[in-house]
Amino acid sequence: MDPPGTVPVFLGLVGRKSREARRSAARQGVLVSFLVITLFAVAGNSILAYMHIGIPALQGAGGLLLLLIALDLLTGKGATNHPEVEDVNIALVPLGTPLLAGPGAIAATIVFVRQADGALGSYLALAAAIVAVHLVLLGTLRSAGLLIKVFKESGILLMAKIAGLLLAAIAVQLVASSVQGFIEGA
Repeated sequence: MDPPGTVPVFLGLVGRKSREARRSAARQGVLVSFLVITLFAVAGNSILAYMHIGIPALQGAGGLLLLLIALDLLTGKGATNHPEVEDVNIALVPLGTPLLAGPGAIAATIVFVRQADGALGSYLALAAAIVAVHLVLLGTLRSAGLLIKVFKESGILLMAKIAGLLLAAIAVQLVASSVQGFIEGA
């Protein structure tokens, strides 16, 4: 989770929408992220074990999903305002997950829960960290509208392209880490 790094992607997805729509998307996206991360903090080990999924598989799948989103941003599809996509709530997908609550954040949460090893203080610290990160995310995304005033339409489009490129690099790194995890686990 990277609050400042999320802003260009967020603006690429909702930069052309109204102020209220951006605020609503920020609120909903952060709520979805919080619920997903909390779910995996509480039951992530059990979910992955039940489905026979390892962390490398989660990273690989998340990397591929992020790559698709990055390609949409790079080709201009992620920053559209076409009527046919108005019904799609981007606050849920791709913003809430996999951008905010992505495979890296989910895997890190599961690893931290494993490291807590039953210590109440560790669980409380992890819970506080999850809440704090999501409050910072909410504040950062809600204030992203200030950048629209500074950079205008063309600046937002440029930021979306740069964000798409960086997101593609993150996606490739997740897939590479996934492959490395599979090789080391074999």
